Amino acid sequence: MTSKLSTTRMANAIRALAMDAVQQANSGHPGMPMGMADIAVALWARHYRHNPANPKWINRDRFVLSNGHGSMLHYALLHLTGYDLSMDEIRKFRQMHSKTPGHPEVDVTPGVETTTGPLGQGLTNAVGMALAEKLLAAEFNKPGFDLIDHNTYAFVGDGCLMEGISHEACSLAGTLRLSKLIVLYDDNGISIDGRVEGWFLDDTPKRFEAYGWNVIRDVDGHSVTAVDDAIKLARESDKPTLVCCKTIIGKGAPSLQGTDKVHGAALGDKEIAATREALLWTDVPFDIPADVYEAWDAKKAGQLMEQDWNGTFAAYHEKYPQQAGELSRRMKGDLPGNFDATVKAYIASCVDKKETIATRKASQNAIQALAPTLPEFLGGSADLTASNLTNWKECVAVRADQPGNHINYGVREFGMSAMMNGIALHGGYIPFGATFLTFSDYSRNALRMAALMKIRSIFVFTHDSIGLGEDGPTHQSVEHVSSLRLIPNLDNWRPCDTVESAVAWEQAVKRKQGPTTLIFSRQNLQYQERTAQQIADIGRGGYVLKEAADAKAILIATGSEVDLAIKASEELAKQGIAVRVVSMPSTDVFDRQDASYKVSVLPKGLPRVAVEAGVTDFWHKYVGLEGGIVGIDTFGESAPAGVLFKHFGFTTENVVATVKSVLA
Repeated sequence: MTSKLSTTRMANAIRALAMDAVQQANSGHPGMPMGMADIAVALWARHYRHNPANPKWINRDRFVLSNGHGSMLHYALLHLTGYDLSMDEIRKFRQMHSKTPGHPEVDVTPGVETTTGPLGQGLTNAVGMALAEKLLAAEFNKPGFDLIDHNTYAFVGDGCLMEGISHEACSLAGTLRLSKLIVLYDDNGISIDGRVEGWFLDDTPKRFEAYGWNVIRDVDGHSVTAVDDAIKLARESDKPTLVCCKTIIGKGAPSLQGTDKVHGAALGDKEIAATREALLWTDVPFDIPADVYEAWDAKKAGQLMEQDWNGTFAAYHEKYPQQAGELSRRMKGDLPGNFDATVKAYIASCVDKKETIATRKASQNAIQALAPTLPEFLGGSADLTASNLTNWKECVAVRADQPGNHINYGVREFGMSAMMNGIALHGGYIPFGATFLTFSDYSRNALRMAALMKIRSIFVFTHDSIGLGEDGPTHQSVEHVSSLRLIPNLDNWRPCDTVESAVAWEQAVKRKQGPTTLIFSRQNLQYQERTAQQIADIGRGGYVLKEAADAKAILIATGSEVDLAIKASEELAKQGIAVRVVSMPSTDVFDRQDASYKVSVLPKGLPRVAVEAGVTDFWHKYVGLEGGIVGIDTFGESAPAGVLFKHFGFTTENVVATVKSVLA
């Protein structure tokens, strides 16, 4: 394992598995695994602390393959070191229902920490993981008990560093001095389109030095010893480290190495035969010799590492039982036993106060009420804290030399969102971060990845419509709420008052298997009276807020338009037209209810009119082609909110007229 021959043979096992799996699938990316194989040996065989028998060991190192197209590198490592990833699964690379999908997916493949592929996001997830480790260590470690003490390693390529999100995340990582973050850069000068000097001439080492990183330059990425030495230096630094490894893409393929031809296509039988000869790898495809398995096997060492940690944890538990129990609870993702009682009491206080306030303020009030019960809350904002209202009285700002529970992400919406995903994946925290709703566009792919991974990230979006007012159409969200509803497994809440805001927060926190967006207003919204049953039904996503005997139509509304629907129903009642009002703060949650409940809220045969200050197309799923929709299918204007609502037809008169037209 320490000789040149053994490390070369270990690396060549990765190369062989990568080229054979891609060839069998006739799909994939062999170049990166073959080029980074020696780097992988240096890290995984000499530094990486993990237990293949327990991929969820709390104090394991985290490994992120940010250049996720090279997934066969990761699968080869997991298979060779002893994870529950059989050779049959390697053979089924990129096939339906295998544990070896085209890009790494968390909870599909044992040992994969995050879903990667969209370049730069894995690196940013790693920043979030490293931050979570640093904060947990500050919170739970005691003298003599380094309970939380692990590194986060990320492999990245040129593509990851071209993506703008890498600038956002790595700048913040340097500012916060995340010294347990070590990034190994596959500097091979090749991307899909060819040699990168035509479009990527950044001085990457200087760039990272400017961020405040420790940079180790010009490392021979095909020398296990050189990479090993660089990682040793990185682990001694008080800054995050970038190790710049010079490599040859597709290393070992005689005709194709060093070219873009090996990046994203199978090598072909002829080139594979030549590669086998060049690597002195005579074994048949998918046949790994016993001595190679023995050299890679990490099961015994991993078991001993975890056993040693378990002994430390047992001693810690004896001396600090409350903290030990709290850490265990939080890493499991369980909520405190008094959470439900806290929420119930807070909702009752909202009912007593009957406040007419902006829902962004209602959100802050909910955070203030829940935070003392939820020490795992880790809030933040993309430079809009005073507008998003995601801080609370007792929160402490996170700084390089100051642990806390509120992060000033700076103007980095995408970076914030992907960092939150990394924090959620690491465990120990429930992250939430905020910006204006219109800037959810910057965050969108991270929201999609959170939904794909089914993780508990909470995205707070305020200033939710033309109600923003004078800032004008650049900041007024029109299409955003509807477009967010199109993302599978993403729950979106647009509450209408303090009580619905409280329930929205409750549901977001309780939701362990998926992310949530909480969408709040800038302007004050009228408090709505409800029965206890109606409050209970808020959690079902949609409910009857105002009943009417012998109703002739149904008004469906969300957020700031709920009170408009109530006022329109009152006017219609004066004209002898009874109308039921349905508040639907979360269409996603409502759609998951059983058929009988949905029919009880939206009976068949009754004409329907939807009212929402956004694009109209989405609402046809509820009102049909014959129903009415009061919405806005243009961009907004710069004017006071009241003027805008009137200009765009969000008036009692227009809603009444729309209902009448549907009934005509």
